[in-house]
Amino acid sequence: MSTTQDPRSNALLAAFADEGCGSLLEALEEVDMPLGQVLGDSSQLAQHIYFPTTSIASLWCLTRNGSTAEVAAVGHEGMVGVSVFLDGGLSTCGAVVQSAGKGLRLNARLIKTAFDRGGPVTQIVLRYIQVVMTQMTQAAVCNRHHRVDSQLSRWLLQTQDRLHGQDIHMTHDLIARALGVRREGVTQGAMKLQRAGLIRYGRGQITVLDRRGLEQQACECYALVKRASERLRTAGMATCTTA
Repeated sequence: MSTTQDPRSNALLAAFADEGCGSLLEALEEVDMPLGQVLGDSSQLAQHIYFPTTSIASLWCLTRNGSTAEVAAVGHEGMVGVSVFLDGGLSTCGAVVQSAGKGLRLNARLIKTAFDRGGPVTQIVLRYIQVVMTQMTQAAVCNRHHRVDSQLSRWLLQTQDRLHGQDIHMTHDLIARALGVRREGVTQGAMKLQRAGLIRYGRGQITVLDRRGLEQQACECYALVKRASERLRTAGMATCTTA
């Protein structure tokens, strides 16, 4: 394993590390994940699965006219490249680093082989795919039915969960692309949250001042996805313990 990072800094790798799953950790590689790095697209099969540790990746859908929207995000709780485990292996969306940091990667064929054998790896991966599907479903509902300030609150909470800090370094342009809305809508939403004393924002940075208040402002999508992730963590640990 050519890495100085603790694999347990990623929740899925922490589950794999228990008895019956740990052999995959031998082949992990530590990688830098700079802002804007493309981790995969819909035109080719994934060669690696990425496990962010201090970085965040966005899964994006691109329309024919060039518009984009984030359908899910991946941080230290998950992995990028779930299409490898599905028929055909091609994804319907791309993946790009949204917040720079570190990660670990694994040869896609190795983990696919372990997945095909069944057992704890299969169960953990399938549960994670369910979490990603929950994110995608809620993103569709959220973008269609919820106010921009509620969407922004949800997005800020999800991002902060993955960064473990108050400060989020992100421009309004990038947030607007993630939410699939106009930049002006993000600016107006941020101003509303700032007037309520929930955040403070400046050039390229947003600081969460009142997390509880932000949770109350967010739509129900945040709580639904968070519960799904927590169930995965609990179930994954139980799976490996009893394997």
